[in-house]
Amino acid sequence: MIYKAKDIGKIVKEDERYVVRDNTELKNLVVSTTRLQPKKSTSGHKHEGQEEVYHFLEGHGTIYLDDKPFPVQPGDIVLIQDGVHHRVQAGIYDLFFICVFDGKRRH
Repeated sequence: MIYKAKDIGKIVKEDERYVVRDNTELKNLVVSTTRLQPKKSTSGHKHEGQEEVYHFLEGHGTIYLDDKPFPVQPGDIVLIQDGVHHRVQAGIYDLFFICVFDGKRRH
């Protein structure tokens, strides 16, 4: 299947901070998109035994890896190692990114 990034999958999380959509086509990988509202932040989490890749497509913001801040912008790819706590904060505009991880959602 071919998708536009903004249309992939079904909504799995939605509140005043963001909308998160996960694919429903793959068995072993989850491809997820997040549209984070301006100046909002994800809750942050970590998981043992699961690596992730974040690819930022729109907007500017900051990703925190074990509380160390890294600025992100369109085109940036962040490799998140197993067990690393991560949180994303949007700048003054929406921040849109894709997350890919192996297995089922654990957060």
